[in-house]
Order: sequence, then C-alpha cells, then structure tokens
Amino acid sequence: MGFVSGAAEFEAFYRQYVGDVSRFVARRVDDPYTAADLTADVFVAVIASAHTYRPERGSLLSWVFGVAHHVVAAERRRVRRESDAGRRIAGRRLLDAGDIARIEERIDAERDARQVYRALDRIPAGTRRLVELVAVDGLTLAEAAAALRLSPIAARVRMHRARKQLRDLLDSPILTLGGNTHEYA
Repeated sequence: MGFVSGAAEFEAFYRQYVGDVSRFVARRVDDPYTAADLTADVFVAVIASAHTYRPERGSLLSWVFGVAHHVVAAERRRVRRESDAGRRIAGRRLLDAGDIARIEERIDAERDARQVYRALDRIPAGTRRLVELVAVDGLTLAEAAAALRLSPIAARVRMHRARKQLRDLLDSPILTLGGNTHEYA
C-alpha cells in the first residue's frame, strides 16, 4: 500500500487523520449520515489510491485532502443526478444515537465555515478549491498547489484573485442562504 503496509499501520494512519478528514467533510456537508459515509469513503479511496502518493509533491495530509475533495465532489455529482429521495436513504447504514450526536456536534461546529462556502460558491471552482485547502483546511499554499496539481505560481495568482473576489463578496449587503438570496434593509 505504500505509506501503510499492514493493518496495524493503517489503524495508526486512520487514527491520526480521521479527525482532519471528518472536519474536512463536515465543512462541506450538513447531513450527519452523509458526513459519516463520506468520511469512511475517503479512507476506502485512500487505500485504493495509496500507490499514487508522492511525498515529493506535498505532505501526506495535503494528498489525503486531495482524495477527500474527489470523494466529496463525486458524492455531490451523484446527488445531483439522483432525484428519488427514497433511493438516497436506502443505501445508508444505521447510526446509533451517540454517533448522530457526535456528527451533529461536528456539523454545528462547522456552521460558520458552511456560510463562507456560500460566498465561495460565487468564485470559479478551481480557485474555490485552492482557497478551501489553504484558508479552511490549513494547508500551505505550496501544499494546496500540490494537492490540486497546480504550479506554485498559478496557485499564488489564483489566491490573489480569490482574495479580492471574496473581499468584494463579503462586503456585499447580500447574504446567500441555501441558494436563496436575501437583501438586508
């Protein structure tokens, strides 16, 4: 598997990164069942793609966040294509009350981050992913560039433009909530 060669090493890897991954997911979704499923899916994807990790391209955490980004993006595409709510619910595993409470706490803790994402939805997708990795997930600009397979120069230019766009958007009197636009009087 590359950076993890056995079950004990994978368990240590999982314990080290599960908090980072679950926070990454909780900042992007607001349903506890989806958050739990996507967190598990990220680790399945990490196992499947471990052979692609290259330490010279960035830290292990930035690579894991890159995998997590792809897992979350794939889920968003799947949900957009699927209109039958019954089919969405049928495939979910059951969580006990304690699991739900912990996931809801994490989702509540990340509520402000989701509001920032509403502003980020108004900038180009590639630039938005860069900003998320740096400003929200705590990667350096170089690590984020590596996770997104950008040159460091392209990443700096995108980040400069994004900061200007976000300043303009956040100074705007319009607040976007769940896709609805409300003006403050």
